[in-house]
Amino acid sequence: MGSDLCDLTARELHKLYQAGSASPVDVMQAVLVRIEQLDPTLNAFCQTAQDAIDMARQSEKRWRQKRPLGSLDGVPISIKDNIAVSKLATRFGSRGTDDAPAQHDSPCVARLREVGAICFAKTTLPDFAHKIITDSPLTGVTRNPWDRERTPGGSSGGAAAAVAVGMAPAAIGTDGGGSIRIPAAFTGTFGFKPSFGRVPHAPRGPFGLLSHVGPMTRCVADAARILTVITRPDTRDWYALPFEAVDYELVLNCKPTPGGIRIAYSPSLGLDVTPDADVHDAVMRAANTFRELGARVRPDNPPGIARCNTIHATLWPACCRQLTEGMADGGAALDPSLQAYADVGAAISRQALLGALIERGEIGAAVNAFFEKYDLVICPVYPRVAMRLAELPASEELFPHFTAWCNQLGLPAASVYAGTTAQGLPVGIQIVGGRHADALVLWASHILELAVGRAPLAELARSLSSSIAGHPRH
Repeated sequence: MGSDLCDLTARELHKLYQAGSASPVDVMQAVLVRIEQLDPTLNAFCQTAQDAIDMARQSEKRWRQKRPLGSLDGVPISIKDNIAVSKLATRFGSRGTDDAPAQHDSPCVARLREVGAICFAKTTLPDFAHKIITDSPLTGVTRNPWDRERTPGGSSGGAAAAVAVGMAPAAIGTDGGGSIRIPAAFTGTFGFKPSFGRVPHAPRGPFGLLSHVGPMTRCVADAARILTVITRPDTRDWYALPFEAVDYELVLNCKPTPGGIRIAYSPSLGLDVTPDADVHDAVMRAANTFRELGARVRPDNPPGIARCNTIHATLWPACCRQLTEGMADGGAALDPSLQAYADVGAAISRQALLGALIERGEIGAAVNAFFEKYDLVICPVYPRVAMRLAELPASEELFPHFTAWCNQLGLPAASVYAGTTAQGLPVGIQIVGGRHADALVLWASHILELAVGRAPLAELARSLSSSIAGHPRH
């Protein structure tokens, strides 16, 4: 069976374990071999747990005794390196941190371990997750497996690249303005940003008012399975929502068609930003797909998106400034683009910050009213597909135009594969729900995935492996 194990979803691995056709040790070994083969080219990982095989052996023993801890027992899951995993350093992709191992797991990692998942490695991100591409002075450039001359997006770019080529069946990422959804769109994977507080997270740090933790997977059902686990309560997060014992995987099949669901679609969200034709057409195709399946679909724009982006452009630099003020050297070791954000943040007054927070609440109320008319919004994730590394604009010009509003308002949102361009690059579209409508967004994402199909990720991995075999290093 060999490396083909790397191309399976978490749910498929679970079925193999149940049948005794493969063991967690087989899978963990195959994943590590694939990392050894592909990661020198992609640079998606920054740390691997020395006890990964030992954890797999413990899971294997539980399966042999028919006493698995849960539906993720034995499934390797990578963790973005701004989330604490005990025994591994939490470097935040930054030279401004040290390599001391974490003493405790973050809430989501603790929940995953409780059900037997193997949290086996840390994935790359830009310095403190501050931008929507993935490179840093600490770990270098992470590349897109669809085209190594392109970015996988950021800040969860390492997580997305790893999942896309089977170097991890699933990953945990974070999203402060689009950092799960943009990499998912650029790599043909599925990324879900839950409602703010749905997944407990600690410590939250300077970006705590905007940051969300969520799954990045090869299919929607895997994300639903993981979300069911990581939403379990943890008192370390004061912002966490009251726990709801929802099985998100069961929700996916609760309604077979979207008949009667009210959907607003918009290729631009009313912004003065024109998406490329491939992105525009993907949004239109998704809207038509839902219409053909019986949904009530019409063009419309949620109110206040431009103002949300202005608020994001105020709060994000202020968060960066707060980060650097806590450093003994004032952030001298940081990526210059993060330092530049911090410099902008230094000039933002307390009155401007308070005004932005007040206005955010006012816009949120207006958007709540919008979601009384509609159940979902379909729109772009980013104005274009994965960009060439050599043609990337300055970091401050890389703005999350279509995703930041969901962070400002705490809304659940997903990036769903919606086809490929003529150049063979994946296109993702965004599905957004009203406050706390996580289950509805996952369900709609599943409906679209069934209609469109999943990205050909196994073929992508084989193609990349063949290419690397001919040219071992980039």
